[in-house]
Amino acid sequence: MIGRLRGILVSKQPPWLMVEVGGVGYELEAPMSTIYDLPATGKEVTLLTHYAVKEDSVALYGFLHEAERTLFRNLQKVSGIGAKISLAVLSGVSTSDFARLVQAGDVVALTKIPGIGKKTAERMVVELRDRVDGLATALPGLGAQSTGAPLDPAGEATVALQQLGYKPAEVTRLVQKVAAEGDTAESIIRKALRAALGN
Repeated sequence: MIGRLRGILVSKQPPWLMVEVGGVGYELEAPMSTIYDLPATGKEVTLLTHYAVKEDSVALYGFLHEAERTLFRNLQKVSGIGAKISLAVLSGVSTSDFARLVQAGDVVALTKIPGIGKKTAERMVVELRDRVDGLATALPGLGAQSTGAPLDPAGEATVALQQLGYKPAEVTRLVQKVAAEGDTAESIIRKALRAALGN
């Protein structure tokens, strides 16, 4: 079981990261809430991890905050929700906002997250209401730190949003709507997700 990694951030291509620890490069998937707050590549980073073993694969997921990892694990206890949808939830809404939506029983808002239909949202409300109490006041999952300007921020944001489950046509519309000159990929993604959720 791998519970935490501390090493050098080698690369970040949402949702993928690579962290080098003692000469070994670990590939991890991470939600955008973590990717927003990562340092620049070449810097040291500490990530909490979730190690998942399936019949045909092994996966490692990384998080900056314990609240994110806790929510990621709790989400997968809901019938019909796997790692991909859990990452989409964490990428689309902060842990504290998600907790408030669940506690309020706001099914409509939950269905705006990619991969979440009405029945799944209803199961979330029923099955997670008692598990999210501590998350409503936790560190927010969305950060706004700029970590350097990529060559093509809009293109990087487009790829990342598609990997989160948004359809290409919708991604194009969102990126064109929110992208501004000088924006980093992280800021475009953050604004696009907020626009998609109606915030």
